[in-house]
Amino acid sequence: MADIDLALQHYDGDTAKAIVEELIDAYAEIYDVPPYAGDPFFSVDSYADRLHAAFIMPGFETVTARQDGNLIGYVHGVTLPADKPWWVSLGDARPADARAAAEAGQVFWLRELMVRPAHTNHGVGRQLHDAIIAGRPSEPWTTLTCIIDNEPAYGAYVRWGYEILGRIKHAPESPMYDAMLLRPA
Repeated sequence: MADIDLALQHYDGDTAKAIVEELIDAYAEIYDVPPYAGDPFFSVDSYADRLHAAFIMPGFETVTARQDGNLIGYVHGVTLPADKPWWVSLGDARPADARAAAEAGQVFWLRELMVRPAHTNHGVGRQLHDAIIAGRPSEPWTTLTCIIDNEPAYGAYVRWGYEILGRIKHAPESPMYDAMLLRPA
């Protein structure tokens, strides 16, 4: 649990548009470090395009964490499209029951989880993760992709119960990611 007082709030794609500038500003701060700074794949404009596209995807949701009214972190995701290229590229590395769950629209794709640097190591990320997962009972499976050398996020996901299915790239210019899966509790 976090050792700071947080206010968590859920947004769907329509209501998240009202706070889009805050979300993008947080991204800009969090990703303004090596190896992301200067990489076109991680540019603020590229992220803004991906975020706006996510708003209209089925099942879009974001959960924000605020302290004293200030946005200190957020998580967002969508219902995983069963034909998403990175998911399909994993082939038989995906357990049969996870493939069936994706076909049934029962897999949540956690697209981003970020916490401002001044607030890391206080359990904020875990609270955000757990809040968004708990709010999706019709999607008991969760998948995400994590840059292979992104510590401490990578280690946290493994500690939280995610299993690694294989390596993927989201785009030719993207870094290598591990695709991870969290089975239903």
